[in-house]
Amino acid sequence: MAGYNGHNEDNDFMHRLRHSTAHVMAEAVLQLYPQAKLAIGPAIDAGFYYDFDLGKDEQGRPKTFAPEDLAEIEKRMRQSIAAKKPFNCREVSADEARQLFQGQPSLAEEGAEHHRVLVRQALAHGLHAPVVRPGRAVVDAEDNRRVSHINRQQHGSTYLLRGCMVSSPSSPNPFSLQREKGSKAQDAFKLMNVAGAYWRGDEHNPMLQRIYGTVWQNKKQLEAYLARLEEAKKRDHRKLGKDLEIFVFDEEVGPGLPLWLPRGGVLIEELERLAKEVEDRAGYVRVRSPHLAKEDLFLHSGHLPYYAESMYPAMELEGVRYYVKPMNCPFHHKIFAARPHSYRDLPLRLAEYGTCYRYEKSGELFGLMRVRSMQMNDAHIYCAEDQFEQEFMAVIDLYLHYFKLFDIEKYVMRFSTHHKRGLGKKYIDNERLWLKTEDMVRRAMTNGGIPFVEQADEAAFYGPKIDVQVWSAIGREFTLATNQVDFAQPARFDLRFTNREGQEETPLCIHRAPLSTHERMIGFLIEHYAGNFPAWLAPEQVRVIPITDAHNEYAYRLAERLSAAHVRVEVDAGQERMNAKIRSAQLLKVPYMAVVGEQEAQNNTVSLRKRDGSRQDGMAVDAFVALVQERVATRAKEL
Repeated sequence: MAGYNGHNEDNDFMHRLRHSTAHVMAEAVLQLYPQAKLAIGPAIDAGFYYDFDLGKDEQGRPKTFAPEDLAEIEKRMRQSIAAKKPFNCREVSADEARQLFQGQPSLAEEGAEHHRVLVRQALAHGLHAPVVRPGRAVVDAEDNRRVSHINRQQHGSTYLLRGCMVSSPSSPNPFSLQREKGSKAQDAFKLMNVAGAYWRGDEHNPMLQRIYGTVWQNKKQLEAYLARLEEAKKRDHRKLGKDLEIFVFDEEVGPGLPLWLPRGGVLIEELERLAKEVEDRAGYVRVRSPHLAKEDLFLHSGHLPYYAESMYPAMELEGVRYYVKPMNCPFHHKIFAARPHSYRDLPLRLAEYGTCYRYEKSGELFGLMRVRSMQMNDAHIYCAEDQFEQEFMAVIDLYLHYFKLFDIEKYVMRFSTHHKRGLGKKYIDNERLWLKTEDMVRRAMTNGGIPFVEQADEAAFYGPKIDVQVWSAIGREFTLATNQVDFAQPARFDLRFTNREGQEETPLCIHRAPLSTHERMIGFLIEHYAGNFPAWLAPEQVRVIPITDAHNEYAYRLAERLSAAHVRVEVDAGQERMNAKIRSAQLLKVPYMAVVGEQEAQNNTVSLRKRDGSRQDGMAVDAFVALVQERVATRAKEL
């Protein structure tokens, strides 16, 4: 397992390098566009950005950067970096900072407030909370405390600073990694694109021009990153999902509501079959629940106060308000409560592929990764306290089983805990049970030898949880699965079991979804495999390709044989030439292509072509069918 990529010296250097390069870009923009006003320019994952206000044109419209402007800005940046002029940082008081930044007015307000300087805007909207990082001072706007600013002596440009820079934008990495021989700092960055951005993300504020860039320690790293971006574009699940005929979205149906085409339906069925097999062996029982319920159920569970904004609006019929369900757990609690339980019944593991609906904001929808209709690999485990560790770690074992099956090599277990300030608002108000259950999770993970990182103030409202971050084959990060402890809802629903002493006791509940939702899991797998699914998961496993119409009869007999062996097979009996048919199957990434002609028909063989380019002529039909059956039955990774 790859370790957690937390804070270390290399990461801190890269953060400062990206921050430094953002300010070099701002300097270049001010040289080329003296009228430009600066907003903010932070470091971000793999790069940086800076927001600018370029003023307005003669028609009163905001001026914008053109894509070709980036080349000229890059040129100025390279000249500046090559000059190796140092950054000079010093602390100033908030009052002195206001004087320094009189030439950069506030971008959030206009009119009578236009004289407010950028530093005051920044102080009011982001620097009021103390921030401490290695090698930098505490930043705090209250009581006129001190802030930092940066001065680039080469051109006398001055910027508000929230942290230190590298000593100069061309300085070598002072930590473990070294630049490749002959590499130049000015060759290790690239401006990527321009986008519009509202100041502080508020649509009521002015629209700014945001330039995104990336910077690395050397040219080789930059080129590798750009190559990964190109590969990511090719693997984008939205593009491949359309090309491979897996899913579509339709405006008349609604955003975030995917329509699964037949090939996508196969993927869903295969994932559900996998989960059922694994869960049957692990002692789960399957239940079903409706797609909507009365408002009372979600008030009872406590979800409405916490999740109302993410739920579809209520519908009212005959004076009763109903909601489509955003989660399965309240229904499962009712199923548990439907009959008495003793300690002999526990743990009780209730599983369901229930469809849920959440009204995600339009701007947050993203292909299959963020949708409004989702089918969850959901289950709830009701157990006694002394059974908790075993049950919780059994769920973690499910994760590891699936990671091995899908070749997921890099992942991180994030342990999300509560924060005391959120009690009664963001979290159930019971500090004692929060600390107790967090300690139970921490102890279980430690005893199980599973590395994890703690993240405060990210728990579910009813208890701590483990969220699983995974990385695809091209390094794209996803939040894929969750394992949550619930100490609150069993008590809210008065769930009980009779313990060994004959006394009533409230069970703990574990919420888990190792395969996430079908939507997100399939989106991840499309990108992870680049559509080249293993044979067991491939929507079409075999394409039979007759060379001419004269061989169609043999092709269909072969297809019947494969179908009887539970292999998904299609025959391409079209009028195209054989090579065109092979190309068509390759575009749909079919694992096995069985080409048949006169010789194959006479000898009861196939000419096998695999998706990976390998081939085997004259393969006996029995051997071919057995090969495909074995690869599918064992869920093999290789063809």
